[in-house]
Amino acid sequence: MDQNVPQPSPMRQNIMMNLRLYGAGALLVLQSLIPAAAQTWPSAPIHLIVPFQAGGSTDFLARTLAQRLSERVQQAVIVENKPGANGTVGAAYVGKSLGDGLNLLLVQAGFASNASLYKSNTFDPVKDLTPTSLLASGPLVLTVNVNLPVKNVKELIALAKAKPGEINFGSAGTGSLPHLAPELFNLMAGTKMTHIPYKGSGPALNDVMAGQVPVYYMNLVLSMPYLKAGKLKALAVTSPTRSSIAPDIPTLSESGLAGYDMSTWYGILVSSKTPKILVNKISQEVAHVLHEPAMTEKFYSDGVSVVASTPEQFHDFLSQETVKFAKIIQSAGIKASD
Repeated sequence: MDQNVPQPSPMRQNIMMNLRLYGAGALLVLQSLIPAAAQTWPSAPIHLIVPFQAGGSTDFLARTLAQRLSERVQQAVIVENKPGANGTVGAAYVGKSLGDGLNLLLVQAGFASNASLYKSNTFDPVKDLTPTSLLASGPLVLTVNVNLPVKNVKELIALAKAKPGEINFGSAGTGSLPHLAPELFNLMAGTKMTHIPYKGSGPALNDVMAGQVPVYYMNLVLSMPYLKAGKLKALAVTSPTRSSIAPDIPTLSESGLAGYDMSTWYGILVSSKTPKILVNKISQEVAHVLHEPAMTEKFYSDGVSVVASTPEQFHDFLSQETVKFAKIIQSAGIKASD
């Protein structure tokens, strides 16, 4: 060693050694800051929770998504049905789960009513769940029994006003979109049709066709076989514009209720304990699957158009829907026991 070259002080030598160590291990340090679940997701089978009974539109879309997502992430995606209280039973299950991204909740539009309908000290759908992706959206169709003496929305309004409280409408349960859609109809049209809740869409549809309940809002694609067979009459769709699936059916907005919009939608949420990086990862994987042409076509054939939003977009949308539904629930005096 050249004795004429000044040597760094012991303190400076220590600092330089630490910098070299930190530089060499920078990647390891950064990786240690990222939750392990995000680095390895999915590390085990994913459970896609459907908070409704098997056989409905939500369940069908879940199984379609699960199959392709499983192939994409190279891990089993298991659909589990946990019905009850307009989806709150399944939602609470996911809300209380670990934030490891292995429990996903697939909901439909009626989920946005739960914050107003169900008060619980153990579960809060807003605080305990994090929006991940708005999957798709589409219209419902206002159908009536073939023997109801109306041919359009204006005639239904006139009949309902002539018989306040005597015209019934069915739904898949309190707070579901087929319940809130006709309640908004009542508020905008000044009518007083009466809600008859059922435990699922199947029993409601059967009673509408049998004439026990004359009015029912349902999935547009699912209604088509019954419309074509003459077992139901379609009066209008609930979206702001006509559907390309059935362009001859007018909207409620153009049928006398200007501004009416109660489109159905489907989305995925996870436990609020889930790290942001993992929320984004799930959203990106789901979006990749949904944007595949075959999946987009499949969803369209089921009456909805793919959205595949970011978590932030879904958060804003869900907040708006929650406020919208809260106003309908309050104005119509809807209770969870209805």
